[in-house]
Amino acid sequence: MVNWLLSLEPWQQALVGTGFTYFMTALGAALVFFFKEIKKEALNLMLGFASGVMIAASFWSLLDPAIEKATENGDIAWLVVSIGFGLGGLFLYISDKTIPHMHFGPNKEKEGLPSHLKRTILLVFSITLHNIPEGLAVGVAFGAAANAQNPTAAVLAAISVALGIGIQNFPEGAAVSIPLRQEGLSRWKAFLYGQASGIVEPIAGVVGALLVTRVNLLLPYALAFAAGAMIYVVVEELIPEAQQTLSSKRHFAVFGVMLGFIIMMVLDVALG
Repeated sequence: MVNWLLSLEPWQQALVGTGFTYFMTALGAALVFFFKEIKKEALNLMLGFASGVMIAASFWSLLDPAIEKATENGDIAWLVVSIGFGLGGLFLYISDKTIPHMHFGPNKEKEGLPSHLKRTILLVFSITLHNIPEGLAVGVAFGAAANAQNPTAAVLAAISVALGIGIQNFPEGAAVSIPLRQEGLSRWKAFLYGQASGIVEPIAGVVGALLVTRVNLLLPYALAFAAGAMIYVVVEELIPEAQQTLSSKRHFAVFGVMLGFIIMMVLDVALG
């Protein structure tokens, strides 16, 4: 598997990696054919798990390599990473305020520019927004392997990112399709909308890989950018939505964060 990936161009590697993460999203969305509703405790656990994976990936897979790469380039590592991280958060903030979407919380809060789009489309856009940095993270990780001193180790590290994002995309797909079913959509429509939220990941992944391989100096900035975007999503959306419940049941989200962080850390340390 690794040798086969090494024979591919970085953007092709990114396409394979994000193809897997998209497949896991679709697989999770398919749970709508077996379940009509999802308990709040389970949803909180899923959102927490996704948060834990993204937090761990942000450091182990993105920020730490960004610091190393900036140091290798002779740059001021803390400055480069700070700029990239801040720009990632700013990008998601601007996207949040311009792209119409609706959160999955009980208040169904709308954000972005005014729109007459259906509620279901707005809900899908909400998940699609934070799939962008996930796809970008996988793409940049594979792009970084192109000029690594040890390409095999770098590709293994990129695989760990794809595996971690893919694992958390499975419950995330269900967290989209099942609530859409509760909104009144048929099972097939809920599934189609749920899997569609993951299509943006291969696009972002290929763009990220092409960008850092064409302009190598951007690599540490791009790694930190993806980390900043993912942390923004976690703090602004995932954790707050997981906490919108009775205080006695908020520990489900906490357990999810802990589990997701541990799994992503183990993957990154073991494979990276």
